[in-house]
Amino acid sequence: MDDLLNLVSVVYHRFSNNLQGTLASMSPEKWIRLVIIAGTYMLLRPYLLKLGARSQMNTHERESAEGVDDPNRKAAMSPNELRGRVNLPEDSDSDGDEDDSGKASGADWGKRARRRQREMIKKLLDAEEKRLQETREEEEDKDIEEFLVKE
Repeated sequence: MDDLLNLVSVVYHRFSNNLQGTLASMSPEKWIRLVIIAGTYMLLRPYLLKLGARSQMNTHERESAEGVDDPNRKAAMSPNELRGRVNLPEDSDSDGDEDDSGKASGADWGKRARRRQREMIKKLLDAEEKRLQETREEEEDKDIEEFLVKE
């Protein structure tokens, strides 16, 4: 507790000494310069705020006219159009910074998640190919059975 009171006392004395020293060493030219700077700031501040508000309002109006904030605006591509498109990622385990050439992905996944996703897509494609191959073999078997003679 004594340390805290000592710290507050030191800060107070240093601040008061520095402020007194600064004000005592001010010449009339420095006082005039200080008054001009503070007065200019106080005179120009309301105009700068109005200018900033006007600029912000123009930007907001332009965006609303373009429909950027419109909740009824249609997306460029619907989620239904994305279904069925299979994009098999490459087998590389790199982060993809040099391969993507600046393209951002929808999900910022880690290496293990990308690897699991890649393996899952491969399994699904393999299962679909296997199913198609089995249906082709069944059709071939049916064609062959037509020509077989039953005894």
